[in-house]
Amino acid sequence: MMFGRPVVVRRGPGLLGAAARTAVVAGTASAVAGGVRRRQADRQAEAEPQAPPAPQAAAPAPGGDSIAELERLAALKQQGVLSDAEFAAAKAKVLGL
Repeated sequence: MMFGRPVVVRRGPGLLGAAARTAVVAGTASAVAGGVRRRQADRQAEAEPQAPPAPQAAAPAPGGDSIAELERLAALKQQGVLSDAEFAAAKAKVLGL
């Protein structure tokens, strides 16, 4: 018969070791996923053709077209579709200011 301290048999890393291993695995998975996502975005950006810039709208010719456009904008403002600031900006664009 043996007297003394009982022998404790451990079968794994323990609670702290398991938590540490889980944190390392989760951090590694997150880093790998971020790298994969970044590479896929880079490849997609390279594969997509660059769209040419949209042509700039020409200033409207003075006369009937401008008046009709101003009347349309005024009606939109009166209906509440355009705010005062939006109306002023659109009016300045139509008048070429």
